[in-house]
Amino acid sequence: MKTTSYYPVLMTDDVAATARFYKEHFRFEALFDADWYVHLRSTEDRRVNLGIAQFNHDTVPAARRAKTQGLLLNFEVPDPDAVYERVRAAELPILQTLRDEDFGQRHFITQDPNGVMIDVIKPIPPSAEFAAKYLAEVPV
Repeated sequence: MKTTSYYPVLMTDDVAATARFYKEHFRFEALFDADWYVHLRSTEDRRVNLGIAQFNHDTVPAARRAKTQGLLLNFEVPDPDAVYERVRAAELPILQTLRDEDFGQRHFITQDPNGVMIDVIKPIPPSAEFAAKYLAEVPV
C-alpha cells in the first residue's frame, strides 16, 4: 500500500470550537468546513493536516461513535519556547511545563477543548545513556 497522506481525525461534539482552537493557537487553516467535519492544514507546512469530526455523524460506524480520549498529538516545532509563551499568554492549560528530557526533547504539554493532549516538541541532543538507544541511521 502506498500512502499518499496521513492525518489524525479528532472525534468531538463541538466541531466548530475545536477547529477554532487549532486555527487560533496552532496556526491551522480550514480546507473544508462543514458543520460535521473540518479539515485543517498547517499554514506553516502543507504536509501537516488534522481532521475534526462530529463524533456521532452518520459516516462514523454506530458501534464506534465516541469522543476522542487518551490521545497525545505531537507537534514538532523549531522554537517550543516561543510557542510556550504564546500558549501561556492565551491562558491555555499547561499540563507539563517546558523542560528538557534526557531522551532528547525540549517540550511542554497543553490540551485542546476536548482534553486531547498536545505535546509541543523540539528534538535536542539526548544524554549519553539515551543516545545509545538510537538506531545507527538515525541522526542524534
